[in-house]
This record gives sequence, structure tokens and C-alpha cells, in this order.
Amino acid sequence: MMARAEMAVLKVTQRRSRNGANRKQLETLRSLGLRRIGHSVTLKDSEQVRGMLQAVRHLVEVRQQA
Repeated sequence: MMARAEMAVLKVTQRRSRNGANRKQLETLRSLGLRRIGHSVTLKDSEQVRGMLQAVRHLVEVRQQA
């Protein structure tokens, strides 16, 4: 595990529409703070966030920031 000072930060952008996604995926997008296509949020890298991103990987783009 990384030290607290070295925690990675992820920039997550919604790239595809929520239309057609199931209820669990909609709730996951909401939990991540994503509201619309093109909306980006910055999140601390953790196992919980990685799990949520895995569930909606077809709807989002993830980049690691320095």
C-alpha cells in the first residue's frame, strides 16, 4: 500500500450515456459524483473506488494524475 503522502489521484470522466444502464450502474455513477456526459471528478485511489469504476468501466474514462 502507498504511504498517505503518495496516494494516487484519479480523474474520472463520464464518456457515455447512462441510458440503458441498469439500476446498480446508475447508483454507482451517482456515488462517484458523475452527473452527465463530459463531467469529470477527481477521486483518491482506493480499492472501493476501483471496484466502483470496474462496475461502470464501459461508461467512463479514467486517468491517473500525478
